[in-house]
Amino acid sequence: MSVVLVHGNPETDAIWGPLRTELGRDDVIALSPPGFGSTLPQDFDITSDGYLHWLEAELEKLDGPIDLVGHDWGGGHVVRLAMTRPDLIRSWCTDIIGIFNHDYVWHDAAQSWQGPDGEAAVGSLIDLPNADKAAVFGQLGMGEAVAGKVAPWINDDMGRAILGLYRSAAQPVVGQLGDDLPRAAQRPGLCIFATEDSYTGGETLHRNAAERCEAEIAVLEGLGHWWMCEDPTQAAELLNNWFANQD
Repeated sequence: MSVVLVHGNPETDAIWGPLRTELGRDDVIALSPPGFGSTLPQDFDITSDGYLHWLEAELEKLDGPIDLVGHDWGGGHVVRLAMTRPDLIRSWCTDIIGIFNHDYVWHDAAQSWQGPDGEAAVGSLIDLPNADKAAVFGQLGMGEAVAGKVAPWINDDMGRAILGLYRSAAQPVVGQLGDDLPRAAQRPGLCIFATEDSYTGGETLHRNAAERCEAEIAVLEGLGHWWMCEDPTQAAELLNNWFANQD
């Protein structure tokens, strides 16, 4: 059995470091989407569909059963895989289910990346010194140690990946993708709602989407977007209990 972790933007698998320690397991695999802590191939399809196909291919290489966990855009890829290739997994978990609603409004940074000035917006982030990148994301919730590992990877490859991915999922696209959420009910799903996460649409959208795919909801009171870094002990207890219930 494997636990597979998939992170999002602007991140690397370093965000899972504290959580992996607390999980206390030797069957945990962290996958890095192309451009997000790994090389972005020149011919990679930098769209939500492209990342879905990438995740399919990665899981096909692994022995099952697989409990799949995604954060941020990694959680978006996880939901899409649960809708389209449930045969590859035993269970799935995401913290971004709320985006799969027609009423979801992308956060300000995403809207800037999706717009005509997206290159300039991404460039202003990439051009920051690594120490400044680390300071910004450390204060936002990654923590200093994790953010210091992520910062060097916020580079031109990540900039290209951000623009392609977010532009491919501008509304009404994610709302339309959410029309297929009932298909994700073929496997047990867990939707994490961190109450201080301002990027994923709020509790009402989370609950609406979770109900449509018959998924459980776990509320992390007082934690934000990087809940796995803020309180890895609580996060590990939640996930280990979830995995145990799949046996």
